Amino acid sequence: MTSYALRTASPAKTRAEAVVVGVVPGTGKRGPALAAGGEDVAAAYGRRLAPLLATLGLTGRAGEVAKVPTNGAIGSPLLVLVGLGAETDPPAVRRAAGAAARAVTNAASVALALPADSPELVRSVLEGYRLGGYGFTRYKSGGSPSAPAEIVVLSPAARRKEAVAAFDDAQLVADAVAVARDWTNTPPADLTPAAFADEIVAAAGDVGSVSVEVHDEKALRKLGCGGILAVGQGSAAPPRLVELDYHPEGATTHLALVGKGITFDSGGLWIKPAASMPTMKEDMAGAAAVVQAVLTVARLGLPVRVSAYAALAENMVGDSAMRPGDVLTTYDGTTVEVTNTDAEGRLVLADALGRAVEDAPDLVVDVATLTAHMTMALGDRMCGVVGDEATVAMVLAAADAAGEEAWPMPIPEHMGERIRSSKVADLAQYDGIRWGGALFASAFLREFTGGLPWAHLDIAGPAFNKGGPTGHWTSGATGYGVATLVELARALA
Repeated sequence: MTSYALRTASPAKTRAEAVVVGVVPGTGKRGPALAAGGEDVAAAYGRRLAPLLATLGLTGRAGEVAKVPTNGAIGSPLLVLVGLGAETDPPAVRRAAGAAARAVTNAASVALALPADSPELVRSVLEGYRLGGYGFTRYKSGGSPSAPAEIVVLSPAARRKEAVAAFDDAQLVADAVAVARDWTNTPPADLTPAAFADEIVAAAGDVGSVSVEVHDEKALRKLGCGGILAVGQGSAAPPRLVELDYHPEGATTHLALVGKGITFDSGGLWIKPAASMPTMKEDMAGAAAVVQAVLTVARLGLPVRVSAYAALAENMVGDSAMRPGDVLTTYDGTTVEVTNTDAEGRLVLADALGRAVEDAPDLVVDVATLTAHMTMALGDRMCGVVGDEATVAMVLAAADAAGEEAWPMPIPEHMGERIRSSKVADLAQYDGIRWGGALFASAFLREFTGGLPWAHLDIAGPAFNKGGPTGHWTSGATGYGVATLVELARALA
């Protein structure tokens, strides 16, 4: 079990088995130098430091990592140098701490002497290191690699109550992101809708202030959740809708979170290409994010009501699978013509949004791995945010504070015509036009928000890292959205 501490100790005198310091690029004729937090280490090395950095080939570029035996130059036997880039802001520090975590593999104790003179930087150091060192080893026969017994964040602000609070909060957020990653990384045979619902119930049971209700397929039929039922009817694993509520005494603001939870997406009868299927366990990342967000808000004790609605289904090719041409009725009575069974996320979200707006919350936010179109537009590290101007601005500010990349996207007026193009139902689920698919999907979702303040987060790109580790992102699930939603709740509180 790893312990975490925030201290003011000198990195040159600490007896930790490894000390991490940042490196920034040089200016003018000066070469690279140690960043803030590493001053004592620089003083201990003196004139030997510049030749050492040159020999190692370090320039201070973000992503650089080097390990150096200290031979008694400082108290620790191992010095870990990580590049920060030109900026030493929270995102840069978070990325550098994540890279350092993967570089230190055998130390019993680690001291992090990265820039940490503010609460925001303290949080970035700890979150970055915790998440950069994340590993999903549940199915590895060798078990988990040994973790350091102690991680110490060295900061001149360590005795300030704001820094201590940021440090404590960072541990809770990192824990939540790690669980969201675990859920998303779990093979789909082991995380069916019913199994995922059980996981959520168990997680909520550890937080006494959060109530939870699970609607099985019989209850969904009584409720009239035609979207969730239609998507799940082709699978032997029936769908679920899980609703959580954190309602602290005295709360005057209510935030409703809705998450897409497709535990595996084969595409249904519009079956996906084989190359697209191996990572389709990721299609429930939105549900994982909203659940972990509400549980974290409760653990933080924020004075704001937060509800979460996780729509869980498996989109399979069974003999009862929904067909193109089917017409379904959503929870709020809207009829929808199905024309693409691989555009199933908007169908389960329609029911969950309908449930969410019944309580007239002050703000509704849905999170979903919704469209490849958004990934084509913004790349695989940035979330697209759609909705009314004020709510989108709040979400973007929360994402910035959380260190998660996001960008605003529009819903053009003509999308209203496209979603109403069905000749047999109120709405068309899909219209076959290649261009603007992410905006069409967003316009479709807006129909189920009851005119309330609303934002949609399309996380199809950043939810799952299909490449190698980078910064605080490891390969596989990233847990994107948890930190942003917690920051949004904090802003409302």
